[in-house]
Amino acid sequence: MIELSGAPYGLTTGPDGAVWFTLVSKGAIGRCAAGEVETIQLDPADGQPTVIVAGPDDALWLTEFRGNRIGRITPTGETSAFEADSPYGITTGPDGAMWYTELQANRIGRRAMNGEVRTYPVEGMPSMITSGPDAALWFTLNQGNAIGRITIAGTRTVHPLPTEGAMPVGITAGPDGALWFVEIAAGQIGRITPDGKIDEYPLPDRTARPHAIITGPDGALWFTEWAANRLGRITTTGEITEQELPGAEPHGLTVGPDGAIWVAMESGALVRVRTS
Repeated sequence: MIELSGAPYGLTTGPDGAVWFTLVSKGAIGRCAAGEVETIQLDPADGQPTVIVAGPDDALWLTEFRGNRIGRITPTGETSAFEADSPYGITTGPDGAMWYTELQANRIGRRAMNGEVRTYPVEGMPSMITSGPDAALWFTLNQGNAIGRITIAGTRTVHPLPTEGAMPVGITAGPDGALWFVEIAAGQIGRITPDGKIDEYPLPDRTARPHAIITGPDGALWFTEWAANRLGRITTTGEITEQELPGAEPHGLTVGPDGAIWVAMESGALVRVRTS
C-alpha cells in the first residue's frame, strides 16, 4: 500500500509503464513508478479531476468534473485542457477519438485528435463509458436506469435494466464479448451482450455499493465495493469472491504494468492486489 494525500479517485496504466491517478481534493495528477510517487499540480486546481485513461496519442486524458474541462497530460508532465460540461467518464474510441460523458448536461461527447468536438444528447445522466467489442461505445445511464450504446456515427440505443433504481456506474468490455457493469444502488453486477440481452448477479452484500469494474489479466472481472471497503471478483459464469481492502472508499482500479490490480482508495492510498 502506498499512502498519499489528496483523495485518489481514478487510475490507469500509462504509455510509460507507470500508474497514473487523479487526486480529487488536491486538483492534481499523480504518477507512480517503481514505488516512487510524483505529483503534477493542475492549474487551476479546482477542477476535481476524476477519471483518467491512456489515449491513442501516447498521452493521458482525464475529466475535471467540477472544472468543466477535459485535460491531457503527457508522460513528461505537459498539460492542456478544453471545455466540457460536467465531464465524468472518458475512453478511447474505436475511431481513435476520445469519447466522454457530460453527466449533468446529458450528453456524450467526442473529441478527435485534430480538436474537432461533437456532442450527442442522451437522457438519464450518462456516467462511465467504454469501447465495446462491436466498434461502438457503451455507457451507463445512472439516473436513466439503463445501459446506452452509441455508434461512431452517433446513433444511440438504450437498454433499460430489469432492476428498478439500480443506478449503474462503472462499465467495461469483458473477455467474453459482452459488456459488464456495476449497479451501485442495487448491489449487483450486470452483463449485457451486444444484442441487448441482460443478466444480473446479486452481490453477497447488497449494500456494498459497487462502483468501478475492469477486466483482469486472469479472464475475470474485478470491481470495487465503495461502501464495504472490498475488492470483488466475478467470473464470466457468475462466481463471486471478495477480499477486504485497507483504508476506505475504493473507487477506480486498473491492471498495473506488473499484472496486479491497483485500487485507488479515496481515504488516501493506492493498494496493489495480486491476482494469483
